[in-house]
Amino acid sequence: MTTNKRIILSSDHADIDLRQAIAKHIKALGWEVVDIGPTTSESTDYPKHGEAAAQRVASGDCQLGIILCGTGQGIMMAANKIKGIRCGVCTDTFSARMIRQHNDANMLSLGARVIGEGLALDIVGAFLSARFEGGRHAKRVDMIKALEE
Repeated sequence: MTTNKRIILSSDHADIDLRQAIAKHIKALGWEVVDIGPTTSESTDYPKHGEAAAQRVASGDCQLGIILCGTGQGIMMAANKIKGIRCGVCTDTFSARMIRQHNDANMLSLGARVIGEGLALDIVGAFLSARFEGGRHAKRVDMIKALEE
């Protein structure tokens, strides 16, 4: 099924189960999910997974991205090195809404060792349902974009 709502998912080796639960949840919300793995628990490096997902968002292949590692911090740092990416780690629904509404975030990072599945699904729902408000926030997002130049 192809929709205009396409989202990329990736994680390191420790977060496969939560990533798959998120994928199922997102599909139920009507999104096309592109899951780039990994598919086994063999040790892997989160920076390459954060970069790969961020490249797909930055290129326009996917509208949004969700990435996971143990804390969400390391993979988020890697993703944010890609021009055009605004990714935040969220452990609550308020922050997930605000990074979309005020920061026009195009990626969400979650810490699988920090939050459980129920909260993760709520955070994902808040992130996906929020929309950028523009207005005074657009000036600030433009300032963030200028830092990449």
